[in-house]
Amino acid sequence: MQVTVEDVSSVKKTLHIEIPEDEVARELNNTYNTLKKTAKIKGFRPGKVPRSVLERMFGKNVHADVSSKLIQNSFLDAIKQANLKVVGTPQVDPPELDPKGPYKYDATVEITPEIEDIYYQDLKLKRTNYQMSDDEVDAQLKALQKNLAQHQKISQERPVRQDDIVLIDYEGFKDGKPFAETGKTENYTLKIGAGAISKDFDNQLIGMKPGDTKEINATFPEDFFNKALANNEITFQVTLNEIRQELLPEIDDEFAKKVGQYETLDELKNVLEDNLKQGYAKRVEQELNEQIFSALISKTDFEAPDALVDMELEGIIEEAERSFAHRNTSMKELGLSREEIAEKYRDTALKQVKRYLILSKLIDQENLTLSDEEVENGLKEMSENFGHSLADIKNYYGEHKDKLELFKHTLLEKKAINLIIDNSKIEEVEPEALKASEKNDQKK
Repeated sequence: MQVTVEDVSSVKKTLHIEIPEDEVARELNNTYNTLKKTAKIKGFRPGKVPRSVLERMFGKNVHADVSSKLIQNSFLDAIKQANLKVVGTPQVDPPELDPKGPYKYDATVEITPEIEDIYYQDLKLKRTNYQMSDDEVDAQLKALQKNLAQHQKISQERPVRQDDIVLIDYEGFKDGKPFAETGKTENYTLKIGAGAISKDFDNQLIGMKPGDTKEINATFPEDFFNKALANNEITFQVTLNEIRQELLPEIDDEFAKKVGQYETLDELKNVLEDNLKQGYAKRVEQELNEQIFSALISKTDFEAPDALVDMELEGIIEEAERSFAHRNTSMKELGLSREEIAEKYRDTALKQVKRYLILSKLIDQENLTLSDEEVENGLKEMSENFGHSLADIKNYYGEHKDKLELFKHTLLEKKAINLIIDNSKIEEVEPEALKASEKNDQKK
């Protein structure tokens, strides 16, 4: 077998593969001999059909089957012969088979890029000293208080005010005809000012009284989140059924028990403080990672294979679909398409792929490995994060060896990042918001 490689780009190659005539003839003979044993043709006994008859009746199908087998049997060997690390699915357009000559076909593949050794030492990074404040704990308590709020029908007769909770019936029309996105809805609950439908819609509800019916015109901007409503003017027929007020519970020990079975308010506050600290620690980690990869990507010149970018992009889209489904909606209901999301996040996918390739290069470059203890600690951390027993985690990875290798690679990536951080020059800085506050204090 002859294999020549044509460079389309640094990560895309076309293999010109030629299979010798004798191998083609051998595969044809094998296929016709197998067919001869099973073919049922009037006038011939089983196993006695002449090859010329088989060629005349089944030649086209046999040629298609043989060319497919020749490609399947030769492609992996061709890749090994060319010493290529292929990613994604090869593109092959099989030509017709000539029974009296060699079989030649082309396969276009993408490969992992060759990346030169990366100099990662002495990166200049900034680590922000975020500090958890009592105000943040209070804000979270108030958010939880809102979640436990009760809505009670007001006793006095009065019109709708800002921040009221209202129950309405509505139906939206466009050009005098019912509009699918704003179909007839009964006892819809919304808070005035929150803009659940639109701020314009809320403002026109102010002043209505229970039992009132009103025509409301709302214009949705071109950049409105629901593409089906964007740049449309909708006329709503609205009936106000009821006005409710929000009753907030006292923030005390009883409140803490309702939130999450905590015994005291102090216990709840401690949990919120820990969550905030962990959140800031994660934020610092993310910011350092962003600085690291912005620096390394800018100084490391290589091309990323489209196949890897497409796979990463598909993962992003699937995650978006799961997120929408969790909120009982879908991309279609929001007027979005997979193509729009793909276009929006392609650059993100490209950066993620480059990040992966850079870390993989560093792992190889620095000969990073994992000890049994490091793998064990990683599994324990996963067990704690996901609330599963360590035994269950180990059983899962014992049954899914491919997932275990992926998990180990993730641990190696973390090790590579820590190596970069340990060899970087890190400047400790204050949060921008805090700096601005200090400047304002100085002006006073």
